[in-house]
Amino acid sequence: MADQARVTSIEAIEAFRNRLILFRDRASRILDEVSETLTRTRNWLDHECPERHRQELRRLQRQLEQKEQELFSARLSPFQETAPAEQAAVQRLRRAIEDVEHRLRRVRSWQQQFEPRIQTQARQIEKLRHHLDHDLGRALNFLTEAVRSLAAYAELHPAAAATGSPATPANPDTTDTTDKTAHPNQPPTPTPTTPGQP
Repeated sequence: MADQARVTSIEAIEAFRNRLILFRDRASRILDEVSETLTRTRNWLDHECPERHRQELRRLQRQLEQKEQELFSARLSPFQETAPAEQAAVQRLRRAIEDVEHRLRRVRSWQQQFEPRIQTQARQIEKLRHHLDHDLGRALNFLTEAVRSLAAYAELHPAAAATGSPATPANPDTTDTTDKTAHPNQPPTPTPTTPGQP
């Protein structure tokens, strides 16, 4: 007859399984945050940032056109002198436009570099997510079934589960069956005599 299994620590398996669930949930949240950050960065780089610079560029260009028209009119009018402030305003707007155009070129450069630089990290994130969802999910299912099976076994064999060791039946082959009665064919044991006795 095979020995019974020793079921002594189902609670330890359940505690390990619960900690594994907490680890998976925490790691999944972190990966979700990283993925959301990448998505927001991509949207900002592809849409929000260049659109904001283009709007600023259009606003500055309209202001420059207005200031240049005022400066041109002042130069044509014989009754109005060209003010240095107007010329400075035109120069200031031109420098601002050049700065915005430079930022737009830099954004386009970032757009070209973003995907190649982030692809390796993005693949690592998806690989880790697969491990969490697939491999770790299988491990949790295994632990769940193990706890269920061990609990059912403990209900069928409460004595073994409580003591931690199976009951050992008496083995008739090892029972002491020594017959203390002398064999009929065995000669009697001589009785020792004391010297001087007949």
